[in-house]
Amino acid sequence: MSDAARDERLRRYTVKGLQLAAVAAAYYVSAKIGLQQQLVRGQVTPLWPPTGVAVVVLLLWGLRMWPGIALGAFVVNVMLGPSILPVLAIAVGNTLAPVCAYLLLRRVGFHAALDRLQDALALVFLGALGGMLISATLGSGVLVASGALAAHDFWPTWSVWWTGDAMGVLVIAPLLLAVRTVRWPHGIPVLRWVEAMALLGGTVAVSVVATHSSVDLLFLVVPFLIWAAFRFQLVGAAPCALIASVIAIDAGAAGAGPFSGRDLLAKMVILQAFNGTVSLTALLLSAAITEQNRTLREIEGACERLTEALSRLAPDETLDQWPSSRRERPDRQKWRRP
Repeated sequence: MSDAARDERLRRYTVKGLQLAAVAAAYYVSAKIGLQQQLVRGQVTPLWPPTGVAVVVLLLWGLRMWPGIALGAFVVNVMLGPSILPVLAIAVGNTLAPVCAYLLLRRVGFHAALDRLQDALALVFLGALGGMLISATLGSGVLVASGALAAHDFWPTWSVWWTGDAMGVLVIAPLLLAVRTVRWPHGIPVLRWVEAMALLGGTVAVSVVATHSSVDLLFLVVPFLIWAAFRFQLVGAAPCALIASVIAIDAGAAGAGPFSGRDLLAKMVILQAFNGTVSLTALLLSAAITEQNRTLREIEGACERLTEALSRLAPDETLDQWPSSRRERPDRQKWRRP
């Protein structure tokens, strides 16, 4: 083997090693953030961000990134597990879950842009609810088998584990997939910036009030998610869903507002029902609107091409009566989305 070929192979191995280390570090950091709101033995949280991180990593860079996910899962569980065998088993489950979710999504032709309603539905049912059954079942079973968890606590722990992992996919994955498409904006009107700031500020304020009030006001967050989805699609709706979920989790951990005086199971039912509502509203509505906007652009393009074709076939005919993206009706111009 020549020196050039050896250097090239070394460079490839170095790059891949750095990528795997970065994935493991991202998994570890997101896990530490998620464990700030632990509810069951430091292992189960209502929102587990590493699952969303892992699914996005696999969607963007492929199955070759699984060792980084496995390494991150192992390091996180080493600090929490009672012994090496349960740690290994839980790490295997935490690795297999996003890998299976990725394979299921790839099987149905998932688009990482989330620009179709079918992509959003696939992420919900295959990526979140389906794939995360593996980690919840294996992890809860290992805790019971190792004696760290009583047998009668299996199903409560399983339900919290499963919904926490699923929420990690539903809340974190859309945000990361949306952020990767963001470019530094140029020429954005000032009013557009004002609207975005008002949306974020309003979401924070309403979420705090709704989750800390003794009156049931959790539904007040939904209109802000609809606003975000209609006006900014996933780029605006995903951050708002994350903000609302984090504030609700904090209120649930503190036993504030609608979570006051309730046992663990009741808290989790209320909390995950709220988190599921905000994440599904943001994800599904954003995808549907994005798909509709793309369809409208395709129709406008087809009309424009038809107009140009007719102008070449009948150059002496007036084409004012033909639709064109350059000659829109006044009412269309008035209601066009920015």
